[in-house]
Amino acid sequence: MSPAAPPPPPDREPDAPPPEPPPGATPPERDPDATRPGPTPGATPLPRDPGATPSPPPLPPEREREPGAVQPLLASDPSVIAGYRLLGRLGAGGMGVVYLGRTDSGELAAVKVTHADQADQPDFRTRFRREVEAARRVSSPWAVPVTGADPDAPEPWLATAFVPGPSLGEAVRAHGPLPARSVRILGGAIARALAAVHAAGLVHRDVKPGNVLLAVDGPRLIDFGIARTAEETALTATDMVVGTPGFLAPEQAEARADEIGPASDVFALGCLLAFAATGRPPFGSGSVDALLYRTVHDEPDLAGVPDGLLDPLRACLAKSPADRPTAEQVTALLTEDTPGTAADWLPAPVVRTIAERSTRMLALPDIEPTHGGTSVQNPAGRRKFLLATGSVALAAAAGVGIWTALTDDGGTKAAPPPKKRRWIIGVQADLTGPAKELGIAQEHGARLAVDHFNARADKPFTLELKVSDDAGDRYRAAAAARRLTTDPDVLGVLGSTSDYTSQEALPVYDEARVPLITVSAGLNLLTVNDKTQGRTILRACPPHPFAGMCLAYYVQAKTRSRRPGILQERTDDTYAWQYIGGANFAFRQGKIAPYPRVVPAGLTDYRSVLARMTADGIDAYVHCGLTPSAVLAARALKELGFTGMKVAGQHVFGPRFLKEAGDAAEGWILGAPVVDPTTRKEAAAFVAAHRAKYGTGPAYYAGEAYDVVNLLIQEVVKKAKGGERPDRTTLTPVLRKVRYEGAMGGYVFNHETGDPDAVGTFMYVVEGGRYKPLEFAPAGPPATRGT
Repeated sequence: MSPAAPPPPPDREPDAPPPEPPPGATPPERDPDATRPGPTPGATPLPRDPGATPSPPPLPPEREREPGAVQPLLASDPSVIAGYRLLGRLGAGGMGVVYLGRTDSGELAAVKVTHADQADQPDFRTRFRREVEAARRVSSPWAVPVTGADPDAPEPWLATAFVPGPSLGEAVRAHGPLPARSVRILGGAIARALAAVHAAGLVHRDVKPGNVLLAVDGPRLIDFGIARTAEETALTATDMVVGTPGFLAPEQAEARADEIGPASDVFALGCLLAFAATGRPPFGSGSVDALLYRTVHDEPDLAGVPDGLLDPLRACLAKSPADRPTAEQVTALLTEDTPGTAADWLPAPVVRTIAERSTRMLALPDIEPTHGGTSVQNPAGRRKFLLATGSVALAAAAGVGIWTALTDDGGTKAAPPPKKRRWIIGVQADLTGPAKELGIAQEHGARLAVDHFNARADKPFTLELKVSDDAGDRYRAAAAARRLTTDPDVLGVLGSTSDYTSQEALPVYDEARVPLITVSAGLNLLTVNDKTQGRTILRACPPHPFAGMCLAYYVQAKTRSRRPGILQERTDDTYAWQYIGGANFAFRQGKIAPYPRVVPAGLTDYRSVLARMTADGIDAYVHCGLTPSAVLAARALKELGFTGMKVAGQHVFGPRFLKEAGDAAEGWILGAPVVDPTTRKEAAAFVAAHRAKYGTGPAYYAGEAYDVVNLLIQEVVKKAKGGERPDRTTLTPVLRKVRYEGAMGGYVFNHETGDPDAVGTFMYVVEGGRYKPLEFAPAGPPATRGT
């Protein structure tokens, strides 16, 4: 539970300087998960001041364990609970453990067991019993049924039918938004389930993507753990929010207990369907306070929702409960057909996920019966049961080919002849979104590298380039990555374009152990010295904290500044925090006390802020933020007649700053992890090839992309000596040990993390409305200042 929605965040400017991290450190107390609402509505107090909300949206609130990922039992786990033999663990937390169990007749179940210390808390067994009774009162084919329970056991347990499919949240993160027809069928089925919930006199109160599981014969609503009768909702403690922020109604956000009812579930259903249709929550993400505030005061973001779904979703998302349709009315608005009569309701990639997980269930090992117990079915009997229950519609939905390929035990069918293997380099990039200029430039560079290799007379194989567009959308990034990693012929990947798409794609590449090389994602959370994260990435650009340090070193090397102003604006909070942290550290390393300011996202009056800073005597200015705020700062400083050095970083460098700032951009110095290829004689052949193929000179980042793809090709060729195809899962350690000299310069990587050991920040000055290349910024405190 959480306190109710706070008043609107004040447009204020915190006076406290930002924390000072060591170089390259991940910000303390700013873990990326810290601003995400948790998967379970627990007793989590909220800060009263929401502050500013960063714009790059975090993930949807829940990151649940993959339902099909069964973990081995621990030595301390029981082997049997009541009539359920336990096969493995589905998940665990502070409250208890969820096991995968099987009855003597072969039914699979999710068995939720509560720790004894939790069960000893006052009123726990009463609440647990209420959960059991609530779930048993709901009768719907689209709600997962209770198959057994014992609230009075030393460790109370509850068993429900096991659904091997992914949650809606997991499916959308992995494969992208669902098509319109899938969303209509999803909505109709869940609306029917909610109608049954409401007919039983209950309110679910936590309808969210993690509580909807997908099966080929239709979705299933789960988790009645916080369900209440309509009368009980009015008894909820005041000033407490029950539900998951981002997927709850305004009356829940403001803890108006007497207004929480069936209409609250309908609002949450609208949020869920908007997420399914667009891949993002309709009220965004960020701090819990900001989510609650937007839910109450802002209109939902329905951009990208298909036209036929807009009216039903707007009706569900009405602010007043009285203006929303009932669950039965939502069913009428959305029903196109039913999953039972249209088993192709899900996209093929989701069906494959379900099929693969159902197959894993078929392959579960048999358990030896304990003495005195009932014998367990043999494998053939269990397979027949699973085929007839948990995956009854699988063959029809996935097609005979998919099902046969996943379940064939070798029988009488001959294996098809193997396909000729291809040699593919992948590119994941933003080709149609906010950073498409960068993404297209990187694709062009990669394509030139592949063309150059294929033109060789002595090439040992022919390369192909496979491109996956994530549109710069972090919610599509994992799906874009899987389009590459699920192709076994992809040997390595260049990508992704932005910080947050790379952050979300990285676990996919780690899981497949496919090398990922980025030339533009500097987020410091991408590489960690850990055996389970960041195992496959190489970064051919400096991390943001180090880039921020380089800006400060440059100011120290080129001026006699004693009071530099550094400003963090919180639109992209993590990027700005890492830059200002690096700059702050580097100035203090040079025995200089900077003047730090932090301003909220959306601030438009930069003149007042900068007037105060200049009046307080700043003699240089470092802008740690994005282009729109840098434009406002440039205009304000020009109006104020500020003559000191003005510096900004990677996310300001680009044509937009020049265009929008106009004359105010003159004299600004910007640092970026790219070199102008026209300044390097080693890049002359690359520049000529780019002009010949694309009719223009290369854009920034094309040269770096060309280099790292050539690096990847070089090592693939070495590993393929003798005609053998290299194992892509072994390439990352090899690539991290390479010292490579390319058209744009040299590349050396840290063997453990993949971070660059020899890539710096190149500085440009704006002159005549263009970027004029200068030099690399110092990589450490300058020995002398003012030179």
